Amino acid sequence: MSLQQEFEVLRRVPFFAEIEPAKLKLLAFMSERAGFDDGKVLFRQGDPGDAAYLIIEGQADIVLEGPARSMTVATLGANDIVGEMAILTGAPRGATVRAKGRLVALRIAKDPFMRMVREFPNMAISIMQELAHRVDATNGQLSAAMAEVRKLREQSGAASAA
Repeated sequence: MSLQQEFEVLRRVPFFAEIEPAKLKLLAFMSERAGFDDGKVLFRQGDPGDAAYLIIEGQADIVLEGPARSMTVATLGANDIVGEMAILTGAPRGATVRAKGRLVALRIAKDPFMRMVREFPNMAISIMQELAHRVDATNGQLSAAMAEVRKLREQSGAASAA
């Protein structure tokens, strides 16, 4: 993939829409294209946040690693960014990200990513909006799961009483 193609990919992502072309080309230049085969890990839960990944082709599963088992909580695809939360917060990675099929991504290192956030306030606003959307979606999933647990407990209690 050429630098111009990487620039075009970045330009299609809402996070980067407000960045002037010269700066976006610089970001594309400082990023690297990475390919992952099915099942390969981009990063693991608990790793330090050293880069974000923009998915160019394919899909990635977001996996929460628990003491008893792992659970896929989302699947992301083309033009989605993953890994930016650990960069923004400085906290370790909150989930493992694994290629689902063949995956091609643009790896954006922490320093250039943060430089763009500082220089372009609209990028920061776009990131906040995306993160708020993710929290809202997670709350919806949690609410549905809690309702299902209550339903199962009620059914279990009714079966025990009978």
